[in-house]
Amino acid sequence: MTDVLLTHSYHLAYDRKQVRKQQPYPPLGTLYAASILREASFSVAVFDTMLLDPAGFRDSLKKHQPKVVAIYEDDFNFLTKMCLTRMRDLAWQMADEAQRFGARVIVHGSDAADHANEYLHHGADFVLTGAGETKLLNVMQSILCGSNSAAIEGVVSRSSVGSNSAMQSRIRPSAVPSVLPFPARDLIDLELYRNAWMQAHNKFSLNMVASRGCPFRCNWCAKPIFGDNFYARPAHDVADEMQLLKQRYSADHIWFADDIFALNRSWALQLAAEVERRKCAVPFKVQTRADLMILETVSALRRAGCYEVWMGVESGSQKILDAMDKGLRVEEVYAARRNLKREGIRACYFLQFGFPGESWSDIKKTIALVRESRPNDIGISFSYPLPNTRFYDMVRHQLGTKRNWADSDDLCVMFKGAYTDQFYRSVRDALRAEVDLWNIGKHPTADQQRHVRKLWSEIERSEPSSRNSDATQLEHQPTSCTERWRPRLSDNSEDFVPLRGLLASAREA
Repeated sequence: MTDVLLTHSYHLAYDRKQVRKQQPYPPLGTLYAASILREASFSVAVFDTMLLDPAGFRDSLKKHQPKVVAIYEDDFNFLTKMCLTRMRDLAWQMADEAQRFGARVIVHGSDAADHANEYLHHGADFVLTGAGETKLLNVMQSILCGSNSAAIEGVVSRSSVGSNSAMQSRIRPSAVPSVLPFPARDLIDLELYRNAWMQAHNKFSLNMVASRGCPFRCNWCAKPIFGDNFYARPAHDVADEMQLLKQRYSADHIWFADDIFALNRSWALQLAAEVERRKCAVPFKVQTRADLMILETVSALRRAGCYEVWMGVESGSQKILDAMDKGLRVEEVYAARRNLKREGIRACYFLQFGFPGESWSDIKKTIALVRESRPNDIGISFSYPLPNTRFYDMVRHQLGTKRNWADSDDLCVMFKGAYTDQFYRSVRDALRAEVDLWNIGKHPTADQQRHVRKLWSEIERSEPSSRNSDATQLEHQPTSCTERWRPRLSDNSEDFVPLRGLLASAREA
């Protein structure tokens, strides 16, 4: 009998866009939780839903006979943070199955934090809010040792046996250990990931994180797990894990899944030094902000092995960036592009269409930014209101029964956007095709060029008829980004708490 069976609800086959991309990554958040529980002497097993048939979860229950099932979502997977309904339905199904099996059920994740009562109704006994590892450890002790779980801060549970109501203890910002054990990658079948990557891309990529959270306050960004907190791992610890992925797992590439990488310039310099000292550089890509990509930081990233940077550019219109509380200037995007190009690092943009107040003029400014700065790649999404954001509060009265995308390719505007969904998709497809045209070589064919021109011509023709007459407008005059709060970019090592004492107390229990 196993103390706890950990799982998660993100199943690749349920997300058509990600099936096309074939870039699956192990569930880091789930594996971090597994490593911490194992360090505390709990017996742990993992059912990895990413590439396995969810129907196999029943067999895993029978095999491991767990006392507790923890549906612990990957806090570092941006797809999980999108709260997709196909994955929510699967989480509820797994919770119901675990409850029928007789296990106590713990759930953690962005969607569960937003809809705790619904998860309790579908089989969960406990929902963990905020950063979850220490809460999971405490609830496990409570279940297996018979202590009172109601005293654990940040845990939502059933108030009594058979009741559908819920009680929620006080929620405070969660302390995050400074150095966690590395994710328990040995508990899953990494060969499934290696095979998927090699067949699709002829390389093997693994994921890791150097930090947690983001201190910036874009008003559309939901932060149910870490809030505005930011925690960076020591550079030497990050380099140690890079060396492990290179030597033990033969990773050809690393994806740093941080919300924001290299927030601190001195940390980036330390990482470069640690990687060079170990000779453990592996080509890696990150996501970060354009205003952090000053030349010294970019140079350090290159020395550490970085070959690709994805930046949350969102828009080429300063009006829209200010309306998003982005705290970014358009000229900083151009500067970042120049710095990255100088160091030979691919520069890629995340863009977003459909934010309230965005006009055709604003969209054209985004198109102009892309054409003038020539990023190596782009990713385009539509504005997506998630609970507990100011953006959500702005449009919540317009939302109907559909409040979440089904999968990451859903791409629908669930409020009254300035244009129809089809128009936004047409702009996405045309801009995507134009960027692809740059990247296929110096001499695209005449047919390829005509195809792109035809897409833009159709967009210009259909623009007037695609407008929505009752589009959502900005509720306030945007403040200049130079006047808005920006976080102080300094070392935050004092924000950490030691894990050693936590694990010791768990072992004693």
